[in-house]
Amino acid sequence: MKIKAIILIVFLLLPSVTGSAMAGEKITIAALTFISSSPLFIAQERGYYTAEGLQVEFIFFRAAQPVAVSIVSGDADFGVTAFTAGFFNLAGKGALKVIGAQFREEKGYDGSAILVSNKAHGAGFTSVKDFPGHSYAMTQVGSSFHYMIGQVADEAGFKLDSVKLKPLHSVPNMIGALKSGQVDSMIIVPHIAKGLNKAGAAKIIGWVSEYAPYQVGGLFTSSKNIEQHRKVVEKFVRAYQRAATDYNTAMNALTSEGKRVFGPEADDVVNLINKYVYKGKPSAAKIKSGAVYIDPKGRLDVGSVYQQIEWYKSRGLVDKTVSAEKIIDLSFIDGHYNMPGK
Repeated sequence: MKIKAIILIVFLLLPSVTGSAMAGEKITIAALTFISSSPLFIAQERGYYTAEGLQVEFIFFRAAQPVAVSIVSGDADFGVTAFTAGFFNLAGKGALKVIGAQFREEKGYDGSAILVSNKAHGAGFTSVKDFPGHSYAMTQVGSSFHYMIGQVADEAGFKLDSVKLKPLHSVPNMIGALKSGQVDSMIIVPHIAKGLNKAGAAKIIGWVSEYAPYQVGGLFTSSKNIEQHRKVVEKFVRAYQRAATDYNTAMNALTSEGKRVFGPEADDVVNLINKYVYKGKPSAAKIKSGAVYIDPKGRLDVGSVYQQIEWYKSRGLVDKTVSAEKIIDLSFIDGHYNMPGK
């Protein structure tokens, strides 16, 4: 009787044990609700995480820095966001590893737009070469907005110190200041820029990709995850790559003349993204107009990351001890671009 009772107990427990295993390994992803985070959302909605045995929870932030901090603190396992001086300083301490790509400023795609206020435009600020002597809104010193204007300055042939940099702490503050004419210019993602331009609230005078194609952001995890949970990282990367391929096929196709066209699956992909970016409101046109370039396999422009770190170092914004080689782990994705020394 005792043996039968033990067998019965084990039998009754089996469903709960099996159910727990089927639920998958739990991971937490930190991100912004931006179109540039689209592969994360597509992977969730199309069951790619589940197919890898992963159970996902999202944590959303409104700025890049907290995304990186959440990985360091252990509140999240994976993150996707733009590179900043603060990000590189955190990664340089050894807690973060970049393992793949977020979006890229790529020639042939709109990417981030260069905007000027109506007031400044009316006074003659009509081209990128007119930047000297004008003000420029950004979130903070060391942000991606800071880096972008620096690269545009170098390529267009004017000195960055000829521009009055205005840190305004948030994107809404930047938009408000530009619309009111308190600042003369800013750089912003395409769906916001096109909306302001269409509404007559500001003028687009160029695109960052025309002047400075570069790797805007990355996919990253903690060094601890790579050391202790490598199989989980591999599963996550596979799911991310499948979703990045879906996004690229639907949203980044070009004709032979270089004109963007949306693939046959674009409407479905747009609806999946829309659930996160615009909370399901009718915004298909905004999603399409803001469709940034995302590599189909999540491959990094590695040389661009090296260049960014050196640029920030030269301005005293990233510690001299930070090494690009030490904060990037290229072992999870094949075929990264622009490898230094090659």
